[in-house]
Amino acid sequence: MTTGEAPHKTIEDDPGADVRLNLTRLAAEAGEDVEASALEVERDGPSYSYRTLELLAEEASGRELVFLMGADMAASLEAWERPERVVELARLGVVAREGIEMAEVNEVLARLGAADRAAIIQMPVCGVSSTLIRQRVAAGRPLRHLVPDPVAKVIAAEGLYL
Repeated sequence: MTTGEAPHKTIEDDPGADVRLNLTRLAAEAGEDVEASALEVERDGPSYSYRTLELLAEEASGRELVFLMGADMAASLEAWERPERVVELARLGVVAREGIEMAEVNEVLARLGAADRAAIIQMPVCGVSSTLIRQRVAAGRPLRHLVPDPVAKVIAAEGLYL
């Protein structure tokens, strides 16, 4: 899911939602059973997760939604717009992130009444983030094995994030 208009932060040198959507589509093509969504990019206004989940729930026709997020995002969930609606609409899959204790995540989920609506996804900690990618590009460092090759080629060819 490509963010249309981020409600809480501005990304310096943002190439725009359409370019980011193109990069997301290229990345999704590299994986199996993965697809990119333009839902947030095509919608006006801030990309609040609760609203995106409402729209997805309308399309899901009874299927359960799972919102996969890093532990850093889960730990800050209380500060989101309508966090109770987020956990009402989707189960959470939480992936460990360096520097975030899962006990902190569990406390937040308990305060939201969502302890039974979340699962910790056991996998090796992955230090790749959009911030890291932008920093590496700005420093002229390679992206090999961090993003799919077609994504790296577009970033280089269009001079994104320099």
